[in-house]
Amino acid sequence: MKTFDNLIQEVLVPGLCHRCGACVAFCSAINYGALELDSEGHPRYADKNKCVAGGLCYEICPAIDKLEAETKSNVAWTAPMGRVSGIIIARAKDPAIRRSATDGGVVTALLVYLFQKGQIDGAVVTKPVGPFQRKSFLAASEDDIRSAAGFFFDTAHGMKSVSDYYSTLSRIAEFNPMLSKGLRRVAFVGTPCQIKAMRKMQTLNIYPSDSVKICFGLFCSGNFNFGEKERDKIAQIGEFEWKNVKKINIKEDLIVHLQSGEAITILLSDLKFIKRPACKYCFDFSAEYADISFGGLGAEEGWTTVIARSPAGAKILQDSKFKALEEIRPKDPSNLSNQALKKVKLWSDKKKDAALASRKMLGIVSSDPRLEDCPL
Repeated sequence: MKTFDNLIQEVLVPGLCHRCGACVAFCSAINYGALELDSEGHPRYADKNKCVAGGLCYEICPAIDKLEAETKSNVAWTAPMGRVSGIIIARAKDPAIRRSATDGGVVTALLVYLFQKGQIDGAVVTKPVGPFQRKSFLAASEDDIRSAAGFFFDTAHGMKSVSDYYSTLSRIAEFNPMLSKGLRRVAFVGTPCQIKAMRKMQTLNIYPSDSVKICFGLFCSGNFNFGEKERDKIAQIGEFEWKNVKKINIKEDLIVHLQSGEAITILLSDLKFIKRPACKYCFDFSAEYADISFGGLGAEEGWTTVIARSPAGAKILQDSKFKALEEIRPKDPSNLSNQALKKVKLWSDKKKDAALASRKMLGIVSSDPRLEDCPL
């Protein structure tokens, strides 16, 4: 049985840790208290004497190959980038949601819709706590959900504390307040690594993952460390000042919208200097294990590309049309959706190719994740 000591050697030491926080969240939810997060969002021992060495923290890590086939089977994953039940280009019907949204506000609109219909009693999201910072947040009301809308540049979506270190950890860390409030029908919004960790927990039927009823996954080109030095360099590359920025968006490139109305485009390839090391080894761009995946790629400004993956996700989209969402309806909507899907697949392939190459350089032997039923 492998334990957290093995995670240290196999994941933390080689730089594969996504800082999703699943290992710490599980350990804390079960009240073992053996693990904690350091100031940079990496897991570590808080009290090794409390570790029961059960090995579950190891098995649910998204960087570990254990449970790969079982988890794929559990979500009915299909090659080459997960199940695709349908795809639309949409935006929130509510203008107030659109005004605070990154793209089309679809995630917020769907969460509000599900809450109003009584289908969820909470949502694990993040909310802004500063001009470029977000923190993990358990939304237990419609107002909570609306207050968490919007985009800030730390695309990691999940700091435990406010600092220059942006970790993807903290969304899963909302397990404890979720339990204390007695919430049993929760929507979980996260990056691909977070969604995969959640699915591995559900595959093992680990408490309290059974309370998560729907998983919304976000397209992810990578997560970034975004401290003062990094912000200064980005401003230098784009030749702008942060005080003049209205909002920031990521599609094929980073788009900086200024108060003047001007939009500055910065290539994502120019931002490699702030991308986390672990992102180089990640295969998943489009949140392949989610019920619904979302992102700006393939959609016009102000709209969102939305991929239904599971029957539950497809039903949510079908029920919410004309109620919570507006869908682009050109003369040939299927062609528009197909174009978006091709673009998502292209970016998915690029991320998988890059991850395979990076793993090879690190000496990690990995099978091509686009193959059916092929464990990594």
